[in-house]
Amino acid sequence: MSGRTFVIAEAGVNHNGRLELGLELVDAAAAAGADAVKFQSFRASDLATSAAPKADYQTRTTGAESQRDMLAGLELSEADHQALLARAAKRGVEFMSSPFDIASLELLVRLGVRRLKIGSGELTNGPLLLAAGRSGLPVIVSTGMATMGEIEAALGVLAFAMTPGDFDAAGERAFRAAFASPAGRDALGNRVSILHCTTEYPAPVDEVTLLAIPVLAESFGLPVGYSDHTAATAVSVAAVAIGAVIIEKHLTLDRSQSGPDHLASIEPDRFATMVAEIRDVEKALGARRKAPGATELRNAPIARKSLVAATAIPAGTPFTAENIAVKRPGTGRSPMDYWALLGTLATRDYGPDELIEP
Repeated sequence: MSGRTFVIAEAGVNHNGRLELGLELVDAAAAAGADAVKFQSFRASDLATSAAPKADYQTRTTGAESQRDMLAGLELSEADHQALLARAAKRGVEFMSSPFDIASLELLVRLGVRRLKIGSGELTNGPLLLAAGRSGLPVIVSTGMATMGEIEAALGVLAFAMTPGDFDAAGERAFRAAFASPAGRDALGNRVSILHCTTEYPAPVDEVTLLAIPVLAESFGLPVGYSDHTAATAVSVAAVAIGAVIIEKHLTLDRSQSGPDHLASIEPDRFATMVAEIRDVEKALGARRKAPGATELRNAPIARKSLVAATAIPAGTPFTAENIAVKRPGTGRSPMDYWALLGTLATRDYGPDELIEP
């Protein structure tokens, strides 16, 4: 990642199982200024059992069908992936997708994606994390619903997978050792980023806890971003202001469409506005110092003040509180010299409002 915030338009499953809608989402992401557009790759039969319940937000937005039936209607075929990747390349936006099973991860690697994004629900999916770490690709890990201990455990799996060693030795002890080792920490630093996240759709603003972003950065020494499920854009912009280097935000063409994630998404115009505001914040952050900028230096002589004669002051007259004043412009002696000037003698005649020389 560079110093520029990496903005991911999370198309997710907002294609509603229709390739043409997915292609339109790629176009919208590119037009809105996103750096990447991300989908979700899974096989419904590998992702959920037939008895797996839906989350409340999924039931509210998709009705009574089972979770697996819902997911089956949102799968993307390999041909769909290829078409979306080609459209993204044509539009100059990076294609990404979150794998939810090892076969889907292998498909993405085979298609040549530049990086992998592991969703919050897979943070405790050790086998998938191991496969992601072994892929050789950079990995972004989302941390919704996670404790600090769970994040450390997930990073341990990735560190183990990313460092040379006996892969047959995989297990909790080996993962902890890899996380603690210099080689493991170096591997994580070179390839892994973390996303703070609140897993609810839409996420309540009072549960966002943006101050977790610097805590994660300090605790793990890795780049940290924010996966935003709120219905607002201000939270993403604020996240950049406190250090997020990646922003992921759900994109939909129409929030009124049926589907699990549309209500937690924003439409293209708002997405473009958010990206523009993020770019403004990047410029506004500047360097970690306090010093006047070039425009301020031009304005200082106009906005600041100088010591001036309040009345006519003949040469040899003492300066007093009655015959000196503080007025604009700020091109003369600083008013901070007021007390040092009192009682000294004027070296020449001064007319009213004339700047007193140093």
